[in-house]
Amino acid sequence: MNAISRPPPQRWNQLAEDRAERLARAAHLACGKQVAAGQLVALLEALLRPGDRVCIEGNNQKHADFLSAGLARVDPARVHGLHIVQSNIALASHLDIFDSGIATKLDFCYSGEQGVRMGRLIKQGRIQVGAIHTYLELYSRYFVDLTPRVAFVAAQSADRAGNLYTGPNTEDTPAVVEATAFKSGIVIAQVNELVDRVPRVDVPADWVSFVLEAPSPHHIEPIFTRDPAQIGEVQILMAMMVIKGLYAPYQVRRLNHGIGFDTAAIELILPTYADSLGLKGRICEYMSVNPCPTLIPAIEAGFIKSIHCAGSEPGMERYIEQRSDIFFTGPDGSMRSNRVFCQLAGHYADLFIGSTLQIDLEGNSSTATLDRITGFGGAPNFGSQARGRRHASPAWLKAGAESADGQSRMPRGRKLVVQLVQSFREKMQPTFVERLDAWRLQQDFDLALPPVMVYGDDLTHIVTEEGIAHLHRCATPAEREQAIRGVAGYTPVGLARDRRVVENLRGRGIVQRPEDLGIDARLATRDLLAARSIKDLVRCSGGLYDPPKRFRHW
Repeated sequence: MNAISRPPPQRWNQLAEDRAERLARAAHLACGKQVAAGQLVALLEALLRPGDRVCIEGNNQKHADFLSAGLARVDPARVHGLHIVQSNIALASHLDIFDSGIATKLDFCYSGEQGVRMGRLIKQGRIQVGAIHTYLELYSRYFVDLTPRVAFVAAQSADRAGNLYTGPNTEDTPAVVEATAFKSGIVIAQVNELVDRVPRVDVPADWVSFVLEAPSPHHIEPIFTRDPAQIGEVQILMAMMVIKGLYAPYQVRRLNHGIGFDTAAIELILPTYADSLGLKGRICEYMSVNPCPTLIPAIEAGFIKSIHCAGSEPGMERYIEQRSDIFFTGPDGSMRSNRVFCQLAGHYADLFIGSTLQIDLEGNSSTATLDRITGFGGAPNFGSQARGRRHASPAWLKAGAESADGQSRMPRGRKLVVQLVQSFREKMQPTFVERLDAWRLQQDFDLALPPVMVYGDDLTHIVTEEGIAHLHRCATPAEREQAIRGVAGYTPVGLARDRRVVENLRGRGIVQRPEDLGIDARLATRDLLAARSIKDLVRCSGGLYDPPKRFRHW
């Protein structure tokens, strides 16, 4: 009888063994878990291996900038071909490592101002893009097939043991650290200060491998501050249409606002215009959004009951601490933000309202335009239908009933997804186009799909200075196209509308002009803003809001 063949013995703990070997290689550079800032490059060269997957914490606001700059200074002969997984490419050092060959592959979500340079590096073959993700999508893949071998994170402070306090900008840190630490990876934290006792333990010490006190505080960008002085009458008119044409009839109480002056105008006329319509206590009570200073008047007026935030905003710290009934705060008074939970909260809200750079005739939209790869951040998750949702609300049920096609007897709800745009954007570029630049980008950058931010079948409404298009109520694709043309203003798309069909849609309430909503456009003036300047916001906060210097004009 032949002997039963057995497979060779397996090694089931190779990742842990590898981690222990790397830590041993770097042990001489550390005192406990602490490493002097001047030893950063030596530490990275001891820990990293060619081809490692590295996560650099760099999101909308908080950045592990000191660690990122250190990575750009390692010897490319020793460390090269890294695969970077990172939510936001915001700093020059994030791309310097691709110029030098230290890194070659990138999976990311958003690039913002670095989009032009990134496009050039992709064309030159220096960056191989895995995919442009949404935030939730990338965080999820940290726990599936993009788990970091080494992670760089930023925190406010650390104690001698290595416990981390992230302060108000916790943001991505929990997702990055947990995925890395519990898969035998290495977590390196830069902190603003070393202290005897942290005010709050946001990351326990045994999840952290090394801590470095950075020479300067980590980079934070105030990207959610909008000066009310720059809000014009067109934006106020659109805000009035949103409140009277969408928030009021759908009774929208749980929502997410995108970034920009358009949504800031909505926030600033809640205490004036919305209050005059008797909507206090009926709309905009629960929000998933960063602590935008333009929310202060609505909070003070009692419109908003609760806000959960993805991150904080410079200058809002004392105000948040004194409004703990509104914000999620810890015993130390500082806010506990969390981008994953905020994205989930916004995904299951009643409404998302945001903006974009281009919309096509199917309602597909994108912020990626020619020669720029900007990515999308969280908008695709906020601006998509939450098909796993099972709880009901008036807004959810009304939108679902209006969207019913008569082919199913099963009642369904629907999320309201709204694009709030002016028909022309900067430099008189039309927002509405026959074909998105995303198609050209797909070819130029050899992408598997055109980089679309919000797909047309998820979109329920478009609001422009010309009116509202209720796209989910259109019976056919042809009607939907004419509804889009009907609010596209004097763009070539708008001028090509079939006026008879658009008037028919208007008669059925699918296209609405301001006058159809009983809105007198002459009343859309800055007098409606509850605050007309940053100084007004400071005054409204009782002096608690402390805006960054760049926003102070007094």
